[in-house]
Amino acid sequence: MTTVLTSASPLTAADRCDRCGAQAYLRVVLLTGGELLFCAHHGRKFEPELKKIAAEIQDETERLTAVPESSAEEER
Repeated sequence: MTTVLTSASPLTAADRCDRCGAQAYLRVVLLTGGELLFCAHHGRKFEPELKKIAAEIQDETERLTAVPESSAEEER
């Protein structure tokens, strides 16, 4: 998935996937206006179609594999 940096606010735990209701990690701003939210799974599944209709894609899936600072400090 291509990451596009936007001025949109970060996604939160309250943002849910429009397909399954899981936490959303992708915001797709449509060329026609409006937006769709997807979990990482459905974002990958629908990626080819989304790229055709998206003005912007805000991809925060890297948060799924990021190590929180507090965990990194504990390992030291």
